[in-house]
Amino acid sequence: MKMAEVCQVFQEAGMSHVSSVLASGNIVFSSERDVVDLKLLLEEAMSRHFSYEAFLFVKSQEETRLFWDSIPFEKHPDFHVYTFVGLPEIADLLMHEFDKANKIAGEKAQIINHIFYWRVPKGNTLDATFGKVLGKKALKDKFTSRNVNTFEKILKKME
Repeated sequence: MKMAEVCQVFQEAGMSHVSSVLASGNIVFSSERDVVDLKLLLEEAMSRHFSYEAFLFVKSQEETRLFWDSIPFEKHPDFHVYTFVGLPEIADLLMHEFDKANKIAGEKAQIINHIFYWRVPKGNTLDATFGKVLGKKALKDKFTSRNVNTFEKILKKME
């Protein structure tokens, strides 16, 4: 999907100040509606426009700030840090999967404020045992992952 087209769908659904962050499906917008109504409205609009069953995670500015402020790992040039946005039980499920996985040197995971964070050496995201778990179909509608740097970009757009 082109982000400009996704933004257009959000605008047509009544959202204001709509913009995308990167080309990874992150849309920043304003609305007076509550999160439950927004999720239903936007999933319906996306499903109708793109002819697929849309499943979205809608987070407030405060929730987005919490993702950024809770990062448990120091920035390091040799590692990526990812966080996972998902259903309430997803952090525990992911930690269970991480605990079972073979680890690469330096790979770590931690749950802070019910948010799952994963640190993995650069170049090993898809090769890591845990990285392969993330592609399981059974988990498809339970979470999405983002490099934590994405949250910094999203927060700057929200200012």
